[in-house]
Amino acid sequence: MSFANPVYAADFADPAVLRAAGCWWAFATNGALGNVQVLRSDDLVRWTPVGDGLPNPGRWAVAGRTWAPEVTVHADQYVLYYTARVAGSDLQAIGRAVASQPQGPYHDHWTEPLIYQSDAGGSIDASPYTDSDGRRYLLWKNDGNAVGRDCWIYAQELTESGTALRGSPVRLMTHDQPWEGSVVEAPYLLRRPDGLHLFYSGNAVGSERYAVGHALCETPLGPCRKPATEPVLRSNDVAAGPGHCVVVEHDDKTWMVHHAWRPDDVRAHQHGRAMWVTEVAWQAGRPVCHGPSASVPSSP
Repeated sequence: MSFANPVYAADFADPAVLRAAGCWWAFATNGALGNVQVLRSDDLVRWTPVGDGLPNPGRWAVAGRTWAPEVTVHADQYVLYYTARVAGSDLQAIGRAVASQPQGPYHDHWTEPLIYQSDAGGSIDASPYTDSDGRRYLLWKNDGNAVGRDCWIYAQELTESGTALRGSPVRLMTHDQPWEGSVVEAPYLLRRPDGLHLFYSGNAVGSERYAVGHALCETPLGPCRKPATEPVLRSNDVAAGPGHCVVVEHDDKTWMVHHAWRPDDVRAHQHGRAMWVTEVAWQAGRPVCHGPSASVPSSP
């Protein structure tokens, strides 16, 4: 059975998905549904709006300026990691919030953000990862391009609760390929039998140059290398600026959930970024994305 893209046509930027409580949940940057937009689906394709997963951001954050949420399960609670503008500042930081159910509401009880690299342009795009040995990590990006500095993707181990960090942050990689411009961001780790794969986005968000890249890491704390000099998912005649992805495996297939603009909209900066699902094949341990495509011949 085939399906059509985008799977959610309204503005739903920086999407992340989680399989929990018998269904799929999707989370996105602030928009019509609230600070953290939440959707529900039984099949990863047909989505129903749920509402705002974070009605009240942390006291340190500016409401209505929340981005790039991702959720994971720690022990008996769900933990949401989100980016927000720091009150009284032009910079962004990463917060955490907890809930008893995947759709929230999530509560940020902390007076300070979890990560705030104020000397490096701020911090954005947190992505949690649990390795095969059960150890947990958080990946993110310093927002260097916002202040004319280099961007790096960082990783650091999380405590068992998922609400605090352990050890020291490690730099995994920066922008060193021509297609990336001055930006690498939106990291996402996926372990497969052939290795640990790091997906990320590069170049200017909101442009046709924005795309998804791929690296291979020896451990969640690196070292990482980029086996190719070109992105694995890029603009075409049906979708522009695909990026900020998560990659999930379901029923023996791999699927990339990402946002993208319609080509005319990205040039005019209209209508926002819709949510797309792209199938990923694997060839000699490398991901090959079939898309973005307006019609996908197989379903999750």
